[in-house]
Amino acid sequence: MKNKKKLKLKKFYFHPVTTIIFLTVIVVILSGILSLFEMQATYNQINIKTNQLEPTLVTIKSLLNYDGMKYIISNATRNFISFAPLSMLLIALIGVSVADSTGLIDTVIKRNLSKWNKKTITFLIIFVGTISTLINEIGYVILIPLGALLFMANNRNPLAGIVTAFCGVAFGYGATLFVGSLEVGLIPTTTSAARLIDSSTHVSLTSNLFIIIVTTILLSVVGTIIIEKLIIPKIGRYKDKNQFDKTEELEIIDVETEEQAKIEEDKYQKRGLKYALISGLIIVVIFIYMIIPNLPFSGMLLDMKETTYLNQLFGENSYFQDGFTYMMTIILLVTGIAYGIGSKTLKNDKKLINGSSEYFSKIGELILLIFFGAQFIAVFKETNIGTIITAWGANLLSSLPFSGIPLILLTMIIIAISNLFLTTPTAKWNILAPVVVPALMQSNISPQFAQFIMRAGDSMTNGITPLLAYFVIYIGYLNIYNLNKEQPITIKKAIGMLMPYCLIMCAFWILLVIGWYLTGLPIGPNVLPIL
Repeated sequence: MKNKKKLKLKKFYFHPVTTIIFLTVIVVILSGILSLFEMQATYNQINIKTNQLEPTLVTIKSLLNYDGMKYIISNATRNFISFAPLSMLLIALIGVSVADSTGLIDTVIKRNLSKWNKKTITFLIIFVGTISTLINEIGYVILIPLGALLFMANNRNPLAGIVTAFCGVAFGYGATLFVGSLEVGLIPTTTSAARLIDSSTHVSLTSNLFIIIVTTILLSVVGTIIIEKLIIPKIGRYKDKNQFDKTEELEIIDVETEEQAKIEEDKYQKRGLKYALISGLIIVVIFIYMIIPNLPFSGMLLDMKETTYLNQLFGENSYFQDGFTYMMTIILLVTGIAYGIGSKTLKNDKKLINGSSEYFSKIGELILLIFFGAQFIAVFKETNIGTIITAWGANLLSSLPFSGIPLILLTMIIIAISNLFLTTPTAKWNILAPVVVPALMQSNISPQFAQFIMRAGDSMTNGITPLLAYFVIYIGYLNIYNLNKEQPITIKKAIGMLMPYCLIMCAFWILLVIGWYLTGLPIGPNVLPIL
C-alpha cells in the first residue's frame, strides 16, 4: 500500500497592522450601510447646570462618501499627533531608555528584585498596575516595558510580563488605594443623575474609598493566581533560537583577577545605587512640594482655579495630572544618570545618547501600529456607532422591570458590553447615568454604589477591545519580544492570552458587587450600598 500523505494547509498570519487596516475599512463600509438604514438612537443627557434631562438624538455618520473620505484623509495627521498613547509612550521611554542604558534597571533587578519570590513580583506588577489608574493611563506606558524587563531578568518569558502588566492596569481600572482622576470625572454626573430622584443628594469624592481599597488588594491576589496558574503555563518558556547557534569557546580565566573585578563592580554598583536613591528622593520631594498649596513658590502643579484640593490635583486642567508622565520620566532620567555616574557605566554624553537611541530602535514597529491604531479609533468614533450601542443599552435598561440583584447584574452586563465600543468611562457614564442611577435608587440602591457598579462593569471588558487606545501598546510590545517574526502575534492571539484573566475577573467583579450588596458593608465613610 502506498503511503498517503495528508496535505496540510499552511497557516497564514496577518500582522496586527494589516488587521487594523482591514478593520478600519470594514468600519467605513459599515457606516455607509448603517446610514442607509438610518440607524440612530435617542438618549437623555443631564444638563449639570440646570439639572434637567435633555433628549439627544445621535445618528450614524457615514464615511463612505465624499465628506467621509475627506475627513479620513485630512485628519490622519491630526489623529496621529493627538493620539494620547503616542506622546505618553515616547516621553515615558526617554526615562526608561536612560535608566536601562546606564544599567540602573538591570542592577536593581539583579541585586534586589531577583531575590524575591517570582509570585511576589507578579503580585507587585498587578498591584502597581491597578493603583496606577489613580492618574489616568500612566501604567500602560511605563509598566508594560518594565514588566517585560522584570520577567526577562528573572529568566521568565517577557511576554508573560507584558500580559501581567496590561491585565493589572486594564482589568483593575479605577480600583486604587485613594480617590483619583476617575472620581473627579464621574461624580458630577452621578450627583446630577441622583438629584433627579432626590434633590438633596451629595456624592463625596471618598464615597467609594473603602470598597476600592479592598478591591485593589483582592484584584492583585486573584490576578496573581490567574497569571501564575493559567497564563504563564499557556504562554510557555522564552526560547531565543540564536542562543543555540553560539559556539563554545575555551577561555583561560585568571580567578584572582576575575574576583577582583567582581569586587570592583560590586563597589561601583552600590555607589551608583546610593547616588540614584539620593537624587531620586530629592526629585520626589521637589514634586511633592509642587502639589502643596499655600506655601512659598508651591502649588505649581495645581489648578488653582478649582475650589477643592482634589479637583486642583486631578481636575480636567490639572498640571499635575497632565504632567505626571513627564514627571516620571524626569525621575527615571535623573536616577539613571546618577547611577551611571556613581557606577562609572556612564562615560560621556555620547554613550548615554547612543545607548538610549538603541532602546528606541526597537519600537519602530510599535510606532507604525500606533499610527494605524489611531486612525481606526478616530474613524470608529466619528461614525457614532459606539455611542448608539451604548444608548441602546441605556434604553433597554430603562424598559425592563427589574430590581435588586437582577437589576445590578443587567446593569453590569450592559456597561461591560458598551465598553467594548465606547471605552471612555466619562462618555459612557454621561449616557448611562441618567438611567442607571435613578433605576437603582428606586430599587433602594445608593447612587454611590451605582457609581462603583459602573467602575466594575467598565473594568470587566476593558482589556479585550482593540478600541481601547492603549491596546496597541500591549500588542506592539508582544511583537517586539516575539522571537518568530514570520508568525507575528495577531490581535486574536493577543486577546486569547487575556481571555482566562478576563473571564475569571468578570466572575470576580460580579461576586464582589453582589456580595457587598448583600452584606451591606460600608463602601465609603458613612456610605452604604443601600439607601
